[in-house]
Amino acid sequence: MRYIRYAFLATLGVVLICVALANRGNVTLNLLPEPLADLLGLGYSVSLPLFIVIFGGIVAGLLIGFVWEWLREYKIRAAAGRTERELKQTQREVRRLKGAQGEPKDEVLALLDEAS
Repeated sequence: MRYIRYAFLATLGVVLICVALANRGNVTLNLLPEPLADLLGLGYSVSLPLFIVIFGGIVAGLLIGFVWEWLREYKIRAAAGRTERELKQTQREVRRLKGAQGEPKDEVLALLDEAS
């Protein structure tokens, strides 16, 4: 399985390098469209190789997706936390009730109660 993973990563690396070499031309990225930038005075632009724009878009999409899923799963994590707190409270109550019944008279029964 380890070799399959290494082969996949090597293939992915070769593909990414080929994409980077094929897209070395510079492109200009503008913060706003030109008429709006002229109106607002925010004419910021940067010139980058196209492969950086492509890879940056992929990374930004992955990060947005991860954050979106983390926020979407909030209800599930909150419900799991409530269930865990209820379980711990129930376990404490069971231990308290077992202790209120008194000690078993037989040592073997006491050991079995402690184990469970």
